[in-house]
Order: sequence, then C-alpha cells, then structure tokens
Amino acid sequence: MNTPTHEFVTVGMRDLKAALVARAQAQRVSVSVLVRAAVARELGLAEASAEPAGATRAAAAAGSIVKLSIRLTRGEAEQLDAGARRAGLSRGAFLAGLLANVASLTGDSASRVDCLAALTASSAELSTLSRSINHLTALLRRGEVGPALQYRRMLDTLGDDVRAHLSLAAGVLADLRPARPSARRGESRRPAAS
Repeated sequence: MNTPTHEFVTVGMRDLKAALVARAQAQRVSVSVLVRAAVARELGLAEASAEPAGATRAAAAAGSIVKLSIRLTRGEAEQLDAGARRAGLSRGAFLAGLLANVASLTGDSASRVDCLAALTASSAELSTLSRSINHLTALLRRGEVGPALQYRRMLDTLGDDVRAHLSLAAGVLADLRPARPSARRGESRRPAAS
C-alpha cells in the first residue's frame, strides 16, 4: 500500500487554537482541512475552491459525533471525494447528507452548489431592493417627489419580486434538507379504528 508523503508545517496558533478547533468540529472536518483551505484562499491558489467552504456547511448534529471507518474500492473513494468536492462538503457531511436523502445531494434536484448560488443571487437582488426602498424613503422625507417618482416601477413589482425570492428560498431550503422518511415497504400501517 502506497502511503502519500505529507509536508508538515508547525504553526503557533496562540489564542486562535480554541476557535480553530471549534470551527473544525462544527464543520465536521479536521483542523488540517480547515487550515489548508484558509492558506490556499490566502495564497490565491485554485485548490481553495476544492476545499469545503465553511459558510455552506451545516453545523454538527446535536448528538455526539462518531468516527466511522469504511472500506471502498479506489473508484468508489474517488467518487465519494469528487461528490463531496462538488457539494462543497467534507466526506462525512456528504455521506450524512446522502443517508438523509438530501435532494440536492442525491440528484433528485439541482446540485447543492447551484441551489446556493441561485439563493445568493436572489438575496443580492433583494438587498438591492432594500437599499432602493431606503433611498426612496429618504427622498420622500425631504419632500423630493420628482426623484422619488423614478422608483414607481420598482414599487409596482415589489410584491412580485419578494414573492419570487421567497418561493426560490423555500425551494432551495426544501432541496437542502433531509427528505421525510417514507413508510417502509412491507410494514403494515396502523389499523383503522373500528
């Protein structure tokens, strides 16, 4: 069995260690994965995108975390790694999502990254609307009706824009959460009350 060689660097973390360990635990990755991603981002290396992004990863479950060792073929391990990278998750979080039937991971919907990108874009548009409303409010307070009239078209479509964003957000959240467990085949349902 070929064991890859590792290049180690020792870094004194001083008062950052506790926060680093807590973040790694919350993101369900090793401290090394978290540090490599941060260093790659700081250096502007392309590999930074291959590591999971902290903001997109779910926090650890309420229960205790258990380390699990599994045996896979090399091809299966490569598939697992590739799927986790595409989803922006650690292997463990990716497997947990597959086990929970998260639609964006199982292929039943758009990819997790695409879902989050769509939600981010829609949120940015909503943020722009918010700034426009604040500017409109300031104009009206000063009695500047002429410039305020330029916002009329935005106000006419505001309700539809907000509903579209909420609909998109609801869809993305549905795709990112675990599927509800369905009744298992072969199990009898509760008999009806007589």
